[in-house]
Amino acid sequence: MGHGNKPGQRQVFESVYSAIALFFILVACVELCDAATVVDVYRLIQYDMSGAQFGSRLANLNHYAGSLHSPPGPDLSRTVLIIPLRDLNITFVTEYITQKQPLGGLLILLPQMFRPENIEMAKSSHQTDGDDQLKTVLIELERLLIHSKIPYPVYFAFEDDDIEAVLADVKRNDASGQPATATTGGYKLVVSVPEPKKRASPTITNIQGWLSGLKTDEDTNQLPTIVIVASYDTFGAAPSLSVGSDSNGSGVVALLEIARLFSVLYSNPKTRGRYNLLFGLTSGGPYNYNGTYKWLRSFDQRLRESVDYTICLNSVGSWDKELWLHVSKPPENAYIKQIFEGFSDVAEELGITVGLKHKKINISNSRVAWEHEQFSRLRVTAATLSELSVAPELLESTGSLLDGRLFVDETTVIKSVKLVAESLARHIYGHKGKNIQIFAENSSLAVNPSYIKSWLDLLSQTPRVAPFLSKSDPFILALKKELEDHTDEVNVQHEVLDGAFTFYDPTRASLNVYQVASVTFDLLLLLVLGSYLIVLFSFLVITTRGLDDLISLFRRPPSRKVKAA
Repeated sequence: MGHGNKPGQRQVFESVYSAIALFFILVACVELCDAATVVDVYRLIQYDMSGAQFGSRLANLNHYAGSLHSPPGPDLSRTVLIIPLRDLNITFVTEYITQKQPLGGLLILLPQMFRPENIEMAKSSHQTDGDDQLKTVLIELERLLIHSKIPYPVYFAFEDDDIEAVLADVKRNDASGQPATATTGGYKLVVSVPEPKKRASPTITNIQGWLSGLKTDEDTNQLPTIVIVASYDTFGAAPSLSVGSDSNGSGVVALLEIARLFSVLYSNPKTRGRYNLLFGLTSGGPYNYNGTYKWLRSFDQRLRESVDYTICLNSVGSWDKELWLHVSKPPENAYIKQIFEGFSDVAEELGITVGLKHKKINISNSRVAWEHEQFSRLRVTAATLSELSVAPELLESTGSLLDGRLFVDETTVIKSVKLVAESLARHIYGHKGKNIQIFAENSSLAVNPSYIKSWLDLLSQTPRVAPFLSKSDPFILALKKELEDHTDEVNVQHEVLDGAFTFYDPTRASLNVYQVASVTFDLLLLLVLGSYLIVLFSFLVITTRGLDDLISLFRRPPSRKVKAA
């Protein structure tokens, strides 16, 4: 009889084990009820400068979402504040960071117009007073973030319907006095990435293209050289968004078009000038033009002495009617006077103004405000052409979140190209003071708007923070190929970035947003599951072994005295 009950007992226990396994699976999953959305996020830069730490020092997130509508005075050490740029109070954020108040994390939502990929949107957008206010807030925010040490994760994301729906729910709950907690439930923000890791020996890459001048048998000395330079890399609060359309994408585009124009002239011996042209695309610009410094040190003495002058191009894509020529030598210097007069003559014909700014360099100070200062330190005559009237501070105006395609005008870049190309050509061919347009419109030597537009669009979609670019990065290879198409000889120089700077990965991640149930809901669900298991167990015992066996399970076992009797 007892032997016949074994199959029934086995069935009971197998069913109970299955139910218990299901129970534990549901308990494990009860907190994360529903994945609301997945968002691409871009991490605030993390770097060290001369041992001092800056930027966001953490990367992983696993906290509840909160908003600016949170009740005053709560502990936010386990809360990620979601703040749209449109609602951001810069005073509040400044106080929170400078006073080192606890926070689980910060997620800043940027308008879609700042997204690098939105080239078409940039073309059709019209700026308003509200946009100007956003720009001001973003400039102040970025300056604050990159110069602060922040002990929690900070991410940027772009507004979309999904994240705005989440934020609306979070605001509603916060406004009702029920911020998200383990007790009340809400939305949980999760970013799972490896711990921040140093970029080992980051490299910077300089690319130079050489266009040889016409040398006759009578020329016993080396031909003079004119150098045109632009720094191509960027630095910004979010490395994966730092495209620097104007600073210095516009300078790079202008240099490439100038190289293309002169390659046409120099392809014919009859129109080849008796000047060598050296085009340099340098890296390390935000870091005191570290790449330019190392590039110049690679010049031999003969080449350095042959340089007539150097023109550095910096931010030439969003000016209105005035550009500035920045120099280190006094304006009275004969060479500076010659360069300035040449630019001024062409500028007048184009209906624009070029001003002259003189800033004496301090050799003992390692800070290099303009690229031409690296040349001036070696006693090479040089100037920087820029829309900026004053040199930016270190690590500022070098590819900020604000510096996208929307804020660069390709027609302005075209004007900059015409100004530089005509000035150089008149100097090379001895047409100074003559109203002769060598690069006239509708001629074979006309500036090519399509070429400028295509390169400007490419640069506006390509983050270029040097420590995160490899030697064989497709963008670097594209620059090299372009110079090879327009010059006689191209050389590439790889150097290690100045050791004063250290950078960390990662720079981007995926943010998972989960809708989390409250503890009350969890307890209710567990109660229902427990009740279900008890009923299931009872049913299985009754159907397989009978009611008496079920009752016997809950009977108190007889005492030992009774057994002895």
